[in-house]
Amino acid sequence: MIKKSEDKLKSRNIKPTAMRELVLKVLSDQKAAISLADLEKKFEKADKVTLYRTLKTFKENKLIHSIDDGTGSVKYALCHDACECNPEDLHVHFLCTKCKQTFCLHEVSVPEIKLPVNFKLKNVNIVLKGVCAACYR
Repeated sequence: MIKKSEDKLKSRNIKPTAMRELVLKVLSDQKAAISLADLEKKFEKADKVTLYRTLKTFKENKLIHSIDDGTGSVKYALCHDACECNPEDLHVHFLCTKCKQTFCLHEVSVPEIKLPVNFKLKNVNIVLKGVCAACYR
C-alpha cells in the first residue's frame, strides 16, 4: 500500500510524506466522506494543523474534494484517478439522515445546467437526503 499511495500522491504532484501517506490510507479505507473532526479522532497524537494542511494540499491538487452536506461540517472524499474537479467531473452526494454519513454517488452525474450568457460554472453541490442501505434494513 505504501508504494501505491506514494505513486498516487506523486501523480497529483504532492510530495509524499509519512503523514500524507497515512491520511491517504485512512481516506482510501472510508466508504463515506469524512470530516476533519473525524479524521482528527483517527490521529489523536497528530498535530491538528498538519492534518488541516494535508487536506488543504490534497484538495488544491485535486486528490480529494470537499462536500458541504448541510450538517455544518465539511466532509472530504477521494477523487477518482481521472478527476480534475471540473464541472463535468462533478457528482451527486447522498446524506443519510439516520447515520449522518455522506456518500459519493459517482454514478450519478450532475445534470447539465444552462447558465445565462457570461456566467461561468465553477462548482455544483447537489446533496440528496434520505436513508442509506445499511440504515434502511
